[in-house]
Parts: sequence; structure tokens; C-alpha cells
Amino acid sequence: MKDYLTQFLVALPAVFFVVDPIGVVPLFLAMTAGDTKEKIRRTAMRACLVACGLMTFFALFGTIIFKVFGVSLGAFRVAGGILLLITALDMLRARPSETRTTPTEEQEGVVKEDVAIVPLAIPLLSGPGAIATAMVLMARGNSNSMASTLPVLAAIILTFVFSYFILRASGLVQRVLRQSGVAIVERVMGLILAAIAVQFIADGAKELLK
Repeated sequence: MKDYLTQFLVALPAVFFVVDPIGVVPLFLAMTAGDTKEKIRRTAMRACLVACGLMTFFALFGTIIFKVFGVSLGAFRVAGGILLLITALDMLRARPSETRTTPTEEQEGVVKEDVAIVPLAIPLLSGPGAIATAMVLMARGNSNSMASTLPVLAAIILTFVFSYFILRASGLVQRVLRQSGVAIVERVMGLILAAIAVQFIADGAKELLK
């Protein structure tokens, strides 16, 4: 039970902060402007389901991908940590990270009729950083061990349950936090994510040096 709890307490903040649903709120509002409450609810639901499914897939089958491309676990940990660190630094400066989406993709999303899958689910909610986080977390322990698999999957599912309710109430979130509040939350999340990223890099470097 202690192993489950320890892994879960590491996985949940790592996944939640890199998915960063609060940071997606302004973009979500822009892309669903003029939609009915029911359509906004459906858009949030579809985006979270697709993103959750994608991250779960990579979490479960990441080791197979390692073998197919001949990538070592240590190398992926370092690469994933660097990608997370870039995202964290952008969050600390309270600006959108281009490792998730570019301004061009954001503008295309505003004019698209259905934005749930692209760009909301991919790449805003489950971008390269989020996918790398899921795979690295699964690789921290024995990927065949339930003590390492279940907590990560639980963290992914719980993150997207929270994300759904945050996006569904996006108008309220923005009114309560305002732009300055969103920026403060972004910076706090970025600081914690930066520490997690450095730990990923350190773990990967140790393995590469062995």
C-alpha cells in the first residue's frame, strides 16, 4: 500500500501540472465562444476522453515503443525531463508553451467548428510533454508491477476528471481567478513542474552513466 501511495503522490502532481487544465481555460473559452452550455459540456467531455485515452495508451505501451525505436530508458527520461523543463519555464513566465501548441494552431482552433479533438485534446491537453511524463512515470519502477502501473493510470484518469470539471466551468474559473490569478497559478505549477523535470533528468543521467 505504501508503494502505491508513494507512486501516486509523485504521479498526480506531475501529470496534472503538465496537462495544466487551468492554463487551457482561456483558449477553451475563445474556441467555444458563442456555443451553448450543452455544446460546451460535450466539447469538454470529448476533449478529456480523447486526451485521457491517448495518455493511457502511451503509458501502457511506452516500453514497446522504446524497443521498436531502440531508445534506452535513460535517454527517454532525460529527453522527457528536458521537454518538461522547457514547458515549466514557459509556465513560470505565464506564457503559452510552444511545445504544446503554436500561435498558428491556436488561431486555427478558434475558427474550427469542432475543436474537441484538435487542438484541445491534441496537443493542448495531451501534448508531447504530457505523453512523455506518462511514459517516464511508468518507467520509474517495474512497468510490469501493479505498484507502478495502477497509481500512474489512476493519476491520469483523476487528472482528466478534474480537467473536465475545470473546462466545463471555464467561465466561472476565469471570473474567479481573473487574468492575474491564472498567471499566478501558472507560475506555481511551473515551479513544481520544473523540480519534477530536474528529477527526471537526474534519474535518466544516472542510468546513462551506469
